[in-house]
Amino acid sequence: MAAQIPQRVSERAQLELFRSVPGDVSPRDAQDLMSWPFFSLAKRKRVTPIDFVMGATQISVEAVPEHGMATIWDADVLIWAASQIVEARDAGRPTSRLMATTPHEILAFTGRGTGRDHYDRLKAALDRLQSTTVATSIRQEQQRRRHRFSWINEWRELADARGRACGIELILPDWFYAGVVNRSLVLTIDRAYFQLTGGLERWLYRLVRKHGGFQAGGWSFDFAHLHLKSGALSPLKQFAFDVRAIVQRQALPGYRLTIEHAFGRERLMFVANPVDPIDKAMRRLKLKPVENRP
Repeated sequence: MAAQIPQRVSERAQLELFRSVPGDVSPRDAQDLMSWPFFSLAKRKRVTPIDFVMGATQISVEAVPEHGMATIWDADVLIWAASQIVEARDAGRPTSRLMATTPHEILAFTGRGTGRDHYDRLKAALDRLQSTTVATSIRQEQQRRRHRFSWINEWRELADARGRACGIELILPDWFYAGVVNRSLVLTIDRAYFQLTGGLERWLYRLVRKHGGFQAGGWSFDFAHLHLKSGALSPLKQFAFDVRAIVQRQALPGYRLTIEHAFGRERLMFVANPVDPIDKAMRRLKLKPVENRP
């Protein structure tokens, strides 16, 4: 009698299903994703890998030619997922890496349109998130060890008995999920972030929010250091030109940007704008701040 081959239990079968809750959920971002070069900042397809080393931090990001590397706009899906998980955790509801939702909910949360073309773009984003592979030493007990994963382990479209689309399911990787359920590794971000159209200004906002926070003295970075951390393919000269343009426009919500020159080098300085105490109290109570109050 031939030996029986044990059947492999699917990852989906081992996880409890977490259904997202639509509504006005505060956007949260995972700190580990906010200042390191994990995503393409370009709208054109990128297949050139990211190979980043800074001290003990190592990051390698690889893409497949069919889909290209996951972009910083695709990362909105991860912000949505982190926001849902934190909201449920704070409400005492169980969470899981296996999430069920609708495309409409993700699109509405990220301030996108809900037409057919936006649905198609979301599916393309999910494909890039699933096919992009990451290897990093961040949060590994031994610095030489790396955790390798894709931003989404797998995803699928759901249909009802009549074959009509009724949602999607996706499975998040352990590395991302562990960073989200840890309260100290998640930050609330300004909803205006989703209105930023440039990849570099999106990346800069996330870096500024993580490092500058709401400290009175703010923070600063040397331009060359920023260029390295961004993973951008553009040369330093072009990168610096683009950063100066962002400073001139004051494009980052909630922060004041300035440039300092010292010893022949440029530094980006950033400090949080003063927070209206009434708005701060309303946000704490999860009420919408009053717009354009005199």
